[in-house]
Amino acid sequence: MRGDFTITAETSNKQLAFVEHIVRKLKPGGRAGIVLPDNVLFADGAGRELRRWMMEVADLHTILRLPTGIFYAQGVKTNVVFLRRGRQARGGTRAVWVYDMRAGQPAFGKTRPLRDADFAEFEAAYGADPHGGAARADAGPEGRWRRFSREEIAARADNLDITWLREADEAAEDALEEPADILDAMREHLARAMAEIDGLALEIGGTPAMPEAAE
Repeated sequence: MRGDFTITAETSNKQLAFVEHIVRKLKPGGRAGIVLPDNVLFADGAGRELRRWMMEVADLHTILRLPTGIFYAQGVKTNVVFLRRGRQARGGTRAVWVYDMRAGQPAFGKTRPLRDADFAEFEAAYGADPHGGAARADAGPEGRWRRFSREEIAARADNLDITWLREADEAAEDALEEPADILDAMREHLARAMAEIDGLALEIGGTPAMPEAAE
């Protein structure tokens, strides 16, 4: 057991250990953008503890929900998490801004690759400050850009898989045409369902249906 992985020492989920490693390596004031699959944002157990710790020691100021189909071969949906390591030991995150670039977008894949121009609206919302300190305006429940306070996230059991445009997201999946893309979307829904079942099983003292390594 490695002493530098105190949050994820008991889990076999290498994705969680990868995140802890990055955050611990950041110097005070250092920043990072980390590409993560959805399950890291909603996993219970060690996943929840990792997110809680990360928001204490760092300012996790922005999450970009990437569109469906970018990593279709792996069958996962992904996000970019932007954070800055705090100069103090605690109290790093006051609010998290979430940009949903996934809902209502065309089905990205072999026939529609993601391009630099597709990020223009997110870049404008993010602002010029690389640390996420630029003036920002919440676009409301019909928009792509929302602010969630640390208290609101705590009320969600520190679940950072935040959606509010779900119907449009599902419509984008309905537009998938490539058999491989459709299969990978099905795998993602199954993986999410199994993770939720395992989280409930752990909370009531039961046995998870699948090992963490399978997440």
